[in-house]
Amino acid sequence: MRYAVIVEISDTGFGAYVPDLPGCVAAADSYDEVLRLIQGAIEFHIEGLREDGEPIPTPTSRVEFVDVAA
Repeated sequence: MRYAVIVEISDTGFGAYVPDLPGCVAAADSYDEVLRLIQGAIEFHIEGLREDGEPIPTPTSRVEFVDVAA
């Protein structure tokens, strides 16, 4: 499966979350590290859902970029 991941930049590092998997988050000092960590978090999250007999959410979120004049 392929899930959309939102990466946010802050003054202290990077955060990431998965809109289709509530509670699935990661934080790190670098962009590459947060991507690595969120991939592991997704795998761990899905494993937990399976162990609990819960359904695995189908990815439905999409990411699009829109250009605007600013």
